[in-house]
Formats: sequence, C-alpha cells, structure tokens
Amino acid sequence: MRLLLVEDDALLGDGLRAGLGQAGYAVDWVRDGEAALAALKAGSFGAMVLDLGLPRRDGLSVLQALRARGDATPVLVLTARDTVQDRVSGLDAGADDYLIKPFDLDELAARLRALTRRAAGRAAPCVIHGGIVLDPASRQVTRDGAPVELSAREYELLALLLDHAGRVLTRAQLEQSLYGWNHGPESNAVEVHIHHLRRKLGSTLIRTLRGIGYQIEKAGGAD
Repeated sequence: MRLLLVEDDALLGDGLRAGLGQAGYAVDWVRDGEAALAALKAGSFGAMVLDLGLPRRDGLSVLQALRARGDATPVLVLTARDTVQDRVSGLDAGADDYLIKPFDLDELAARLRALTRRAAGRAAPCVIHGGIVLDPASRQVTRDGAPVELSAREYELLALLLDHAGRVLTRAQLEQSLYGWNHGPESNAVEVHIHHLRRKLGSTLIRTLRGIGYQIEKAGGAD
C-alpha cells in the first residue's frame, strides 16, 4: 500500500520511512503541510501518517482542508501533542486515529492495518476469498490451508485486489498504490506479478479486462 508520511523531523521521518517500508508500505515522505496537500492532490494514497507540528501549514489545518474537499484518505495523527483537548481536536477535525509520540513501531503498524481494514469495510483481521486466506498481521497467505510463498510486491498486489474485490483496477491505479515516488516500476512489472500470482494461486483468480485493468471477483462470483 502507498502511504503518505508527513513529518518534519528528519531523523524520525527517515526511521519511519525505513520501518514502514520493511512492514510492506510504499512510503512517500514530505516535511511540511503545504507539501502534504500538494501530494494528496497529485496522487492517491491508502493512508496518511500526519504530524501536527509542521512548518508552512499546521497538521490540523492540513486535516481540515483535506476533509473540506471531500478527501476520505484514512489519516493517523502521530504527534507529541498529548492533552485530551489535542486528541479531541484532531479526531473532530477528521482524523481516524491518534497516536502519541514516543510510540512503538509495531503498534503504529497495527493501527494502520486496523485503519485500512475499516476503510475497506472489513471487520475480520484476515481476508478470506474462497480457499485463499491473507493475514495482514503476519503477511502470510495460504491456499486450502497450505502456505503460499509470495514476494513483497506479489503480496501487496494480492492484498490490493482482494480489498477491492468486485472492482476493476487499472494498471495505473495498481502502480500508484504499489510504488512510491522513488521506486517506479519497470514497464511490465504489474503483468509479471499478475502472472506469478495466477501460477501460485490459480489461473482463474485474477481476471484481465483487456484495455481496462484487472479484477478479483467478489466471493461467490457476485459483482
């Protein structure tokens, strides 16, 4: 999943980008509020991790502007502002979750999983589609109870298609979700990952709609 990190502290931002990258996120990092709004206008993100004490434009103002224009990107506020009123203000401005610094990276990752799970309309922690089970916490996939070895990109692509089961996603949408600014894909990367997923999980799992994109049908084949 593509994640927007908005954090002005260079040391913390670098650590978060590395840690969240190891957790499977494609992280784009900006350091001020104006850059955050520009990034959100230019592209689509699965979630945003937002500091409040930002230069050029405060994080609370960024959040208010985001919601005022109807952008529903899930937002986790990550800040040192720890009073009850600070938390109330952040949540009332449209934040989906609020985590106080200092924090544990495992907790941040778990909160992001919960936040994106709710955004996808799922209550259960695992994604189940026929005989395929995807566990976001362990990043493990099984098919009919047997483990399936997937690369990081294959896992992310499968998770993205399952989260949007029933919808057709274009190649451009898939590339935007899988790759950050500094890690652009090779020209046929999505097609190669799709081929590998079909080989490992069944040739009929992912439909190709020529000239449009790719789709995993909803469980039971419903549209």
